[in-house]
Amino acid sequence: MERYRVFDHTADLGMEIYGRTAGDLFSNAAFAVFDIITDLSQVRPRETRDIVVEGSGWEDLLVNFLREVLYLFNGDSFLSKECFVSEIDEVRVVGRVSGELFDPFRHRIHKEIKAVTYHQVMVRKTPELWTGKVIFDV
Repeated sequence: MERYRVFDHTADLGMEIYGRTAGDLFSNAAFAVFDIITDLSQVRPRETRDIVVEGSGWEDLLVNFLREVLYLFNGDSFLSKECFVSEIDEVRVVGRVSGELFDPFRHRIHKEIKAVTYHQVMVRKTPELWTGKVIFDV
């Protein structure tokens, strides 16, 4: 199953994310962010970071989660290779990411993601899978 798909959105970057469960959707969203930023084959899972985020519904939760994930890189220079969601409902998500600090000698930045927006954000559950849509400022 495809984890995510990028689509053009004016000067921004749009992304559709997929998962069999809500946890998979959020894990795949974190993966997609870092897959866009860098070549994940060069990132080693050397350390972990816990993420606990709350929101007022699925869309708010996805935006808040992705903001926290993006802060790992923009604020802490941390590149995540893997994400595992251990608890999730429509107002709270608990997860753990593994990766390492950015090393300019080993990691190349492909695209800088500046921010996560609420513009056209969407999370839907269908009988087959969960889908999400989010727009990033780049």
